[in-house]
Amino acid sequence: MSGELSPIDKAKFVAAKQSVEYVEDGMRVGLGTGSTAAWMVRCLGERVRDEGLKIRGVPTSSRTAALAREVGIEVISLDEAKWLDLTIDGADEFDADLSLIKGGGGALLQEKIVATASDRMVVITDAAKRVEHLGNFPLPVEVVPFGWRTTQALIEETLIQMDVLGRDSTLRMNGDVAFVTDEGNHILDLHLGRIGNPRQLAMVLNQMPGVVENGLFIDICDTVIIGHGDGRIEIRDINEGTAEEKRLDFVEDDNLFNDLND
Repeated sequence: MSGELSPIDKAKFVAAKQSVEYVEDGMRVGLGTGSTAAWMVRCLGERVRDEGLKIRGVPTSSRTAALAREVGIEVISLDEAKWLDLTIDGADEFDADLSLIKGGGGALLQEKIVATASDRMVVITDAAKRVEHLGNFPLPVEVVPFGWRTTQALIEETLIQMDVLGRDSTLRMNGDVAFVTDEGNHILDLHLGRIGNPRQLAMVLNQMPGVVENGLFIDICDTVIIGHGDGRIEIRDINEGTAEEKRLDFVEDDNLFNDLND
């Protein structure tokens, strides 16, 4: 089945496969949301099934929770877990400092809460997500529905003072209606082009009334695993200052790839 994967899916798969090696018996693990994280949940479920690995997973969205249960991972809430040993999640962009943009899947609030409640965050991604400066991917900002147009106007006005290239924003849609997060909020996507000072922008955005959270993850990611379509994997650890490369051989596994629609 893996032979039918596109190069980008192969890259996501090898990164996900490598990431679950960080999971040890008895851990409480944050489970990310998105296409790459879905590969990770499947790979982790394979370890639970084949090795008898006993873990408890805290999902960052209802979609991830459903997939985790499907593959046999015990699901608990963050309140039950209280604190996590590890969170594994994807990213929409990352830079040399392992600062991230996340939220393309609409789960940035739960993702950030879970990641910051973890001893370690491992990000799994493909090489196309690596950028010199964050901002080419639209920055998601979760806002309360009440007065969202006023919040949008306030954000765009504030961006005049920020080190960014663009100031346009759009309400994320789900067909003909506004997208609604698991917490019942909306998302504004900021089309910035380039973010010169991500740390400053994150702080300013979160001070605005109506803003719940933004998709800038600063000083949260510890390790990034970058997959390539030929099976190569790069592993960068920001705390240890290390970088290594290895290769993962593909193994056919119908159970792992079956019905993965994320």
